[in-house]
Amino acid sequence: MSSKNGYTLELATSAAVGSNVPLQFRILDSAGAPLIRYADTHDKQLHLIVVGLDLTGFQHVHPELDESGNWHVSVDFAHPGDYRVFADFTPDGGDGITLSADVRVAGSYDPRPLPAAATATTVDGYTVSIEGAAHAGQASKLTLSVSRDGIPVTDLQPYLAAYGHLVALRASDLTYLHVHPDGHPGDGVTSAGPAITFYATMPSAEDYRLFLDFKHDEVVHTAEFTLTADNATTTESEHTSHAHHGH
Repeated sequence: MSSKNGYTLELATSAAVGSNVPLQFRILDSAGAPLIRYADTHDKQLHLIVVGLDLTGFQHVHPELDESGNWHVSVDFAHPGDYRVFADFTPDGGDGITLSADVRVAGSYDPRPLPAAATATTVDGYTVSIEGAAHAGQASKLTLSVSRDGIPVTDLQPYLAAYGHLVALRASDLTYLHVHPDGHPGDGVTSAGPAITFYATMPSAEDYRLFLDFKHDEVVHTAEFTLTADNATTTESEHTSHAHHGH
């Protein structure tokens, strides 16, 4: 939704194809004034997620805020089509909000089919595997493990106050899910890989597209998965403790 809890995402609804397209937007409050005070979440004032409606072209970027309340960032609109833009932020003194709006990039559009669900994927020479079942309507524990050339990576670097940052989008309508990392770097417990654990609550039994950002050797990589949530129920009690991790 472009408006929620009195806040509205205002941005241009069309753009040209390009690899470095300037995007400017504002968050307006209930009085129509630009919001200029934000609380940091995951080391940033605002997280901008951009993805095609066919769930390709995912980007997670961090715009810059100017004094008048305008956010500025460059994004990659490499292919024509419709893109959804998610602004994930917390107003100073308020609760976290995610607002979204669509941008049409002119040209001939060739949407891609959703890749089949899989338990492993590769990106930039890394293999990322996923363990854990997703059950609709309850917090599901998902463990993603990173390896390179068959060797587990045990020296992941903190990225956005965690060893990984996971975005989950429902494939049917691109509903944005907040995913909670388990632990954080420097807490004396959380290891720097190969495993990164998250808790996610899938609202319905269907397909979701997952995007994991992780940092290694000073480079951020993004691994992508399709995951299917089922209607199975579980009596596991370990899921009840996820709420205190924040997001």
